[in-house]
Amino acid sequence: MNDLKQQIIKFDYDKNFSYEDFYISKCNEHVLRYLEMWPKWEKNFLNIIGEKFSGKSHIINIFLKKFKGIKLNSDSINNKVLREIKVYQNIILENLNENIDERLIYTLLDLIEQDNKYLIITSIKPIVEMNFNLDDLKSRSKNFILQNIEKPDDDLIFALILKNLSDRQISLDKKMINYIIKRIDRSYSKIFDFIYKIDEISLKKRKSINFKIIKDVLEG
Repeated sequence: MNDLKQQIIKFDYDKNFSYEDFYISKCNEHVLRYLEMWPKWEKNFLNIIGEKFSGKSHIINIFLKKFKGIKLNSDSINNKVLREIKVYQNIILENLNENIDERLIYTLLDLIEQDNKYLIITSIKPIVEMNFNLDDLKSRSKNFILQNIEKPDDDLIFALILKNLSDRQISLDKKMINYIIKRIDRSYSKIFDFIYKIDEISLKKRKSINFKIIKDVLEG
């Protein structure tokens, strides 16, 4: 495994988003490097795609710390917000999904283009695959550069499990973690769920974690 003194992604997605707390692996490095190329992008529209807990918000906050901008949630867009973004060069729209006001989103895209600003959208599903009703929005969605945070590799799974359990004062040796890596679903949500369950067992039952408990959690 890579040296775990490298940066580690934390699951504390609402509080700590520093570069030092970000673990770089093959599954996310290309996204981070693309963001660091700003403003030398092919287009002004970027869609970062990744499943829940994949680190989209963390990587966005690294970008904002370096290049500045405003971050909005897709369900908070309204006409007042559209007026307020005028003073910002970089606009980030998080958690885009199909349950939105399509006309407002289209207006946002139009403003970005007219004023030569930059827009980064984060979503679980690629914007180009979303089933919008508004034809103009469907057309505009094709103008995005897509950057996908891929499923976690062995190094990242190792780092996430070791760091997050260590933060909870739960110690697992390398054999146990390698056992988990070979059997756990390669999903950020499943990894987080596993960590949560192990922590719950450790707190409630006051048991040290062994292979049987790990096996039961993985199969449960």
